[in-house]
Formats: sequence, structure tokens, C-alpha cells
Amino acid sequence: MSLPPLDVPGLLRQWGLRADKRLSQNFLVDEVALERVVDAAGILPSDVVLEIGAGLGSLTRHLALAASRVAAVEVDEKLIPPLRQVLAPFPNVTLVQGDILSLDPARLALGETGEDSYQVVANIPYSITSILIRHLLETGIPPDRLVLTVQREVAERICAAPGEMSLLALSVQVYGAAELAAHIPAGAFYPAPRVDSAVVRVERYARPRIPPGDLDAFFRLAKAGFSQKRKTLRNSISAGMGWSTGATEIVLRSAQVDAQRRAETLSIEEWGSLVQAARAAPGGSLAPGQK
Repeated sequence: MSLPPLDVPGLLRQWGLRADKRLSQNFLVDEVALERVVDAAGILPSDVVLEIGAGLGSLTRHLALAASRVAAVEVDEKLIPPLRQVLAPFPNVTLVQGDILSLDPARLALGETGEDSYQVVANIPYSITSILIRHLLETGIPPDRLVLTVQREVAERICAAPGEMSLLALSVQVYGAAELAAHIPAGAFYPAPRVDSAVVRVERYARPRIPPGDLDAFFRLAKAGFSQKRKTLRNSISAGMGWSTGATEIVLRSAQVDAQRRAETLSIEEWGSLVQAARAAPGGSLAPGQK
């Protein structure tokens, strides 16, 4: 089935709509870019795909041709009528209006089929990137793969190595291997944003690199470490966790991490060592219910 380009500006006019800046609505319309996203997802004919941010259906149509089934979620209820019109020729697409952060991703994708494998494709704003990834990968049945279209700078941050790490990079790489799969110029969107975008592919690990029982503590400690990026770990963790500098130094020394280092230089494994050291410290610094 050959797909003609979708006339997004015409659809918006037809339905009396405008792109909503509040929702960061920039619709991906370039056919070459759409194919790059689908290629990055590596979809097989038997695959189930959960699309987050269906917009006006430009990408949804391509996903529907590639996959066995597509569950397409769109938060903006004003877009649902034109979406239904666009997706009418695709019986393997289920359209859902709602906020993915308040929905069960696996239930949306798999329903009552008994299947346990799906992947996520999403064009998402930076403001919800970290919380969305945690929501997706901490659900009961997490996706095998995430394919995320984000601002290029954000994509590069997600894929950063120790030395340039960020809280966002940790929040992704603790769950899966991240790589830049494609670059997408600003002109591929309507309306065109001010910056280029990129596609990040995240292949989920069978298990997170930090034990699940330690993840909350891991994120609390990392958030503290990155709360004052220009300060040393001794000072940023002390301030962020409400510990004395002496207590922080004990934890850092126990984890064999130099107190003068900065948060962006640490690997995920080193953050894991800090969590274990903090749990073992006098008073149980990371005991449940404590700061």
C-alpha cells in the first residue's frame, strides 16, 4: 500500500485547528524522515507498536503498514476527530485519547491478547522525557524497545558517556542501551521548530543495571549529585541529601569515589556503589523514609 504525503496544514485548516505550542505540537511530515523513524524501530510484520503522540497520524499510517497492530495514544482531544478520519483505512490501529503518564502502557499495547512483547515509538517534548521513560520501563510489562524523537541536543544528552553524563542520561541508560539512530532537520516538521531533532533507539536490558529495589535510592542520590553541577560530589550530595559533609565523605570513600569529582564523571556502576555505601553507612542514610 503506497502512502501519499499527509496534508497536515490542510487538515488543520479543515478542522479549524492550530498546532498547540503548550503541548509542543510539531507534526513530523517529511516522508523521508518518517521512514527513518520506522527504520530505526526495526518493526517486523508480527510486531505490536504503542505510538505515543499520534498527532494527525503521519507516522501512525507508516507504523500501521509495518506492524501487526498499533495502539496510538494522543493527549489532545481536539485532534481525535481528524485522526479518526486519517486512520479510517487502517483497521489494525486502535486510537486512544489520554495522557500516557496516567495510563498503563502494556495494557494499551497488548490488551487482552496474552502477548507480552511490544515496542514504543514516540515524538515527545523534552519536559516529560525522563518521567515518561521511567513510566514506560517501570510498568509491569515494559516495552522491548523505545524509539524516541526528541530535540537533537536532548538526544545527545541521552546517549552521553561518563564525563558528560546527566540525570537524563542516567534515567535512560540504567534501563537500556541508547544510541542515536537518525537525525531529523527542523524543516521535516510542521510547524518547523527552531532546532533540529534526532531519533534515539533504546534497547531494554533484561534487567536494569541497578537492582530494582535500589532504583528509588539511585535516583534520589543522582538527583542530589546533579543538583549543583559545578560543585564537587562532596558538596552537591551533602546539600541535596541534607547530609553533613563528613557523612558524605564517608559514603564516597566507602564507594571508592573521589570526593572532588563531579556528578557528570560517574558511571552508572559508580552510582550503584554509592547507593550500597550509603545504605551501609552508620544510621542507614538511604533507609526508607529518610532523606
